[in-house]
Amino acid sequence: MTVLLLNASYEPLAVVSWKRAMTLVLTGRAEMVEQDGSRVVRSAGGVEFPLPGVVRLMQMVSFASMRAKRSPNYSRAGLVARDNGECQVAGCEKPGSTVDHVIPRSRGGDNSWENCVLMCLSHNSRKGDQSLEELGWTLKQRPVAPHGLMVTLPVARKSDWAQWATSG
Repeated sequence: MTVLLLNASYEPLAVVSWKRAMTLVLTGRAEMVEQDGSRVVRSAGGVEFPLPGVVRLMQMVSFASMRAKRSPNYSRAGLVARDNGECQVAGCEKPGSTVDHVIPRSRGGDNSWENCVLMCLSHNSRKGDQSLEELGWTLKQRPVAPHGLMVTLPVARKSDWAQWATSG
């Protein structure tokens, strides 16, 4: 279970585990902004604590700006977040369920942000080891390395976090 971590200014910083969130709240370094439904955490002594859904740090940190200066490591989960889970072939509205290499691996392409996009199974199967130019296809957007919260939030986004994704 994950918890959204906000800066003191209510700007989204990261998604953390519920254990990390509880530690921040219990040590006074953060406050609980929203509870995760009616869920509770029980201590070994029988004390019940509300399970946080969103927590806010008590002091400002520059964590987000530090993260924005470097690209995160390439990952499938990050790729799904960057491409919004959609097939990246222009005109296709299907979900992107497979990873495609813009420059096929058989032609020297690598696993990188700039060379990988999501595609639906039918487009990826038809593309095979051909280039986009050979097929006359275009992408909805040029594949680039994401920065900052572009990866952190959408990967584990919960529907009730939408209001915080535009804060800050």
